[in-house]
Amino acid sequence: MGTRERIPAAVTTGLGRGVAVALLAVVAFLGGVATTQLWPVHTQTRYFEADVSVQPRLDSTIELPTVVGDVIVTFRGPVPAPGLTGQVQVRDEVTDLLRSGRLRSADLQPDQVELRAAMDAGVREVAWKFAAGALGTSLLALLAYAVSRPRHAGHVVVASGVATALALAGPGGAAYLTYRTDRVSEFRATSLLSVVQTNMGILDDLDRKADQGAIYVTNLLALSDAVRQEFTPAATQQPEAARFLLVSDIHGMNQYPLMRQIIASEGIDAVIDTGDLLNFGQAREGELTGIYAGIESLGVPYVFVRGNHDAVSATDEGVLRRLARVPNVVLLEPTDGDFVRAEVNGVSISGFNDVRWFNQRSDDFGAEQQAAADVFREAAEGLEPTDLVLTHQPFAAHRVPAGAVTLHGHMHVQDVERNHVQLGSFTGGGLVNQFRLPPLTEEAREAAEEDPQTRGELEGHPYSFDILSVGEDCSVSSLTRFGYRNLVSGRPQYDDVSIVNGRVLQPDPPEGRTCGRDLGLTVAPLASGPARGASRPADDAAVTTLP
Repeated sequence: MGTRERIPAAVTTGLGRGVAVALLAVVAFLGGVATTQLWPVHTQTRYFEADVSVQPRLDSTIELPTVVGDVIVTFRGPVPAPGLTGQVQVRDEVTDLLRSGRLRSADLQPDQVELRAAMDAGVREVAWKFAAGALGTSLLALLAYAVSRPRHAGHVVVASGVATALALAGPGGAAYLTYRTDRVSEFRATSLLSVVQTNMGILDDLDRKADQGAIYVTNLLALSDAVRQEFTPAATQQPEAARFLLVSDIHGMNQYPLMRQIIASEGIDAVIDTGDLLNFGQAREGELTGIYAGIESLGVPYVFVRGNHDAVSATDEGVLRRLARVPNVVLLEPTDGDFVRAEVNGVSISGFNDVRWFNQRSDDFGAEQQAAADVFREAAEGLEPTDLVLTHQPFAAHRVPAGAVTLHGHMHVQDVERNHVQLGSFTGGGLVNQFRLPPLTEEAREAAEEDPQTRGELEGHPYSFDILSVGEDCSVSSLTRFGYRNLVSGRPQYDDVSIVNGRVLQPDPPEGRTCGRDLGLTVAPLASGPARGASRPADDAAVTTLP
């Protein structure tokens, strides 16, 4: 007698139906998961909002990913519960409150009652969406079977109901028993968020620390002025037509109180910024940190080219559009391929944006930078090179001509190579570089044990900026370079002050030109500039004079 003959037919049929229902329950579970991912549940507190979805994993973990790191909360329960993911962000209306000063960062933390209400509302909506998706998926899965065997329609309804009940009872019950505040087993933050957790005090009142640092930097400025007057050659000690403050790689830190102090004490005519104003390429970051208001408060033109941290995609121009609304900002490439020529007191300036964006991956950055430089060169073909040419990346900067110097940032370290000036970071690379970073690798832990004095330090770069002086003959007089550390902690540390003779950067001064403060600021399309050999733009050029 065979095995099938020994097992009663009813038992075989029952086992087959049991397996079918179990498989259908898995399908229903996946359908519920997919439903919450396609239509996530939206929940919010007064200042925050989140889109929550169920994940196809049984790890009893809630993940809250952000661009600056993830928050991961693990729970312990009687049985594993499906994972949850919540995309959290600050609500749009909070941006205006922060910028206007009617809200402090400390006010953003929700109280327990508000947080519990938002969580309860979110859990209820997740439950019914998951149930609807599970039931719909199981019905669809059995629809084909019912069409081919219409006599079994009743069985289809029963099987769908049982499968959906199993899909809900198992994961739903596990979630109900697991996701409770008294069952949290681990709270973990990654990336920058982990650093913030151990350095909360450093976030307090950054504007005040910038004001404190301004006093320190003013002393350095006075020292450098005395040295410059004593030691610069008489040939370059001509009346100044323009003084430019050169900055780069601000990376989201509002250090404009310090910049205002430098502008006031040094008689700066315009600020030149070679990009990476932000960290994550989103204009909202500048709103939250007050950067746009800080730029407007400077009271002088702010000439800008975009860096690779100032966009989120190849075509994203959100940061540029927001900067265009700041009255004193001059964008040298306000939109892709549209180049502008600015003149400050007769000193001509042009430049082009970085083609890279935040978190980009590429096999050949060099080719991209070469292509960007080629586009700019073609736009300027037949024109007299402007005195200053700006871009963010060094590779591109070394591939375009300039009447005097090219300026770029990106490397966070000051350097000079012939007439190519590399700017350091005005904020030392941004707030990220100011934190104490815990040892994250085995090598880092071993190094910390060997040298406790350096344990947890994230090596940053000096804060640095330059002042470029141009004489009335439109030639570079001098480049004064400043470097210092620890401004964010309120305890600045002197690093370096140096002065570069303008003749090193520009050996051959231009002929037949005159620059002066009476000329002010003009902005026009790059194509309206003078042809090679000419000294001034054509009389009919479309020139806009700005206040």
